[in-house]
Amino acid sequence: MPNKLTLNHLCRYAITRTLFKPTSLSRAVKKLGFVQFDPIRAPARAQDLTLRHRVDDYRAGDLEARYSRLALEEDFFVNYGVLPRVTQRLMHPRTARKAWPRSRWKQAEAVLAFVQSRGVVHPREVDAAFEHGATRNWFGGKSRASTQLLDGMHYRGLLRVARREGGVRLYAQQLAHEGDGPTDPDATLDALIDVAVAKYAPLPAATLSRLVTWVCSSAVPQWHEHRRVALARTKARLPQATVDGCRWYWPAGENPTSRRFAHGNVLEDRVRLLAPFDPLVWDRERFERFWNWSYRFEAYTPAAQRVRGYYALPMLWRGSVIGWANAAVHDGQLQLQPGYVSGRAPRDAAFRSALQEEQAALERFLKL
Repeated sequence: MPNKLTLNHLCRYAITRTLFKPTSLSRAVKKLGFVQFDPIRAPARAQDLTLRHRVDDYRAGDLEARYSRLALEEDFFVNYGVLPRVTQRLMHPRTARKAWPRSRWKQAEAVLAFVQSRGVVHPREVDAAFEHGATRNWFGGKSRASTQLLDGMHYRGLLRVARREGGVRLYAQQLAHEGDGPTDPDATLDALIDVAVAKYAPLPAATLSRLVTWVCSSAVPQWHEHRRVALARTKARLPQATVDGCRWYWPAGENPTSRRFAHGNVLEDRVRLLAPFDPLVWDRERFERFWNWSYRFEAYTPAAQRVRGYYALPMLWRGSVIGWANAAVHDGQLQLQPGYVSGRAPRDAAFRSALQEEQAALERFLKL
């Protein structure tokens, strides 16, 4: 890598490679490698807000509506979301790090037989049939024991998500696929790590280390003990450079200083309001290095302590994230409340026009 590589090159590279020309839904998910889910709708769910910038004529809810017709699977990767089926299969058969007791396995076997007899089931059908009762969930509240059992069966690859109804997962028996059998942990881990790197590149060294740990701990916990060797191998094989005292990594075959990335859509006169988990803003360390301010997701922060709002959408303009906006629908009308790092909006007339266009695009996306 030439010595002229700068943080500005890396920033342009990050924007251009992830905000690719809009394409079909299936191709966009394949190009992203993975789309993170979040249940909060403000004004739409994170997966829809992410895809609207990357899919032709995308509307909120399109992923849920089309999911069953696409070669996609919901599953846990570095976090929960949807990914191409060919990638999802690399993670299975998955052995969870916390083993189930025999009594739990007996419950799972009975539920699996029930699902096989029904084809596709709603969690309430399982709850009604088995009366598993309630249990304490991970955040201290109570939830249906059947829901937790279905989650665990899905995670272990016994079930798959067939589709959703109103955001609720409906389950079916896992699809049979050829080629099951012994796999090479090193090759599989490298392939999965490459998916994560390709989505979030370029990556500071600390973020790369976290991603490799999450892949090894969550996506393929059966190979958790391989994480240190996998990280060392990843650092040795990926292109890399030190910029401003930080080591950066990116996918093989890409060059952050190439004309392909240097002259992309970075400086276009277009405002983009991004999801809090968009690949461009997901890594908070990188975000701060690129744009010299700290973005935090505050939906779970007490209202009195919020700085930017419940669901602040980072605002990209001419290659820089200059602020944010909170969006809400009231009486069928979309309302934006923008905020700016500098304390005021750009005085450029082109910005005002672009912000209006982005609001209109959000309204179309929301079907208002």
